Amino acid sequence: MYDVITVGSATIDAFAMTMMADSISIKNPKESEVFISYPAGSKIIINNLDFFTGGGGTNTAVALSRLGLKTAYLGNLGIDENGILVKKLLKKDKVDFIGTETNHKTGYSVVLDSIQTERTILVYKGANDFLKFSSINKKKLNTKWFHFASMMEESFKTVEKLAEYAEKNNIKILFNPSNYLAEKGYDYLYKILRRTEVLILNDEESILLVREKNVSDRLRILASFGPKYVIITNGSKDLYALHDGIIYIMTPTKLKDIKETTGAGDAFASTFLAGMIKGKPIDICLKMGLINAQNVIKHLGAKNHLLDNKELLKEMKKYKVKILTKKVK
Repeated sequence: MYDVITVGSATIDAFAMTMMADSISIKNPKESEVFISYPAGSKIIINNLDFFTGGGGTNTAVALSRLGLKTAYLGNLGIDENGILVKKLLKKDKVDFIGTETNHKTGYSVVLDSIQTERTILVYKGANDFLKFSSINKKKLNTKWFHFASMMEESFKTVEKLAEYAEKNNIKILFNPSNYLAEKGYDYLYKILRRTEVLILNDEESILLVREKNVSDRLRILASFGPKYVIITNGSKDLYALHDGIIYIMTPTKLKDIKETTGAGDAFASTFLAGMIKGKPIDICLKMGLINAQNVIKHLGAKNHLLDNKELLKEMKKYKVKILTKKVK
């Protein structure tokens, strides 16, 4: 019996830092967007190049395992050197690989220069899009929780079937969709949402999903879809959570040493879930998630500095933050 099976992507992440990127802002009457730009027609020197494993499925699996939970990763890898590397590093962190392998290449990402803590990521989904429900060994799906990260194409259909499987087998679900899933709307996601116990999105994703600016209204609408816990994160700004008619508001501490934000959302979601599984109250779970996420963004790589139980407990004792509460109107 696993505590959690994570379902999501696996990638090799290449962090390319050039020191040549700049940011430009483009505005129209309705909104403004910031872009990372590079000189056209130029050959740009990469000053620093690092390779790590990433992807929502493996990031969360490693986080949960380091916090002492029996964890497995379910996804699709390529039969290639990168796939071998992913499995090797999962094994090192005591995560069982119970997924499938195909002739498609293992997923790959290029993380470009971080400007003011924001980054642009070029993503090749590869094998991640080809997880087939029929190819999964159902005997290995013996778990208390599924953690669903974003999946696309055929793999998304598989996640829908896993949600049905979860309902039939009393398995709880945490769902952490991305913006490209959120913007498809409720009708596209309802098969998962109505079976979800914990829904975690960032501010942008929540607006894309329900098209509502007021955060309290967003929380209420999202909870009406089925989840018992709804959490909306927003980087360094206030975090909101709704459970049992109570809204929780937590302001993150200001960090001066942010290196790169890749993996922060995965760290938060998985650590919040670890707290729930261990029977912690929601306010403690929120603090646990935030502490692990803030530790990750101080370094390059989504997994390299995920905390273990001892480290997290030490940071919890030092972390002084108040959580405000109010009733849903």
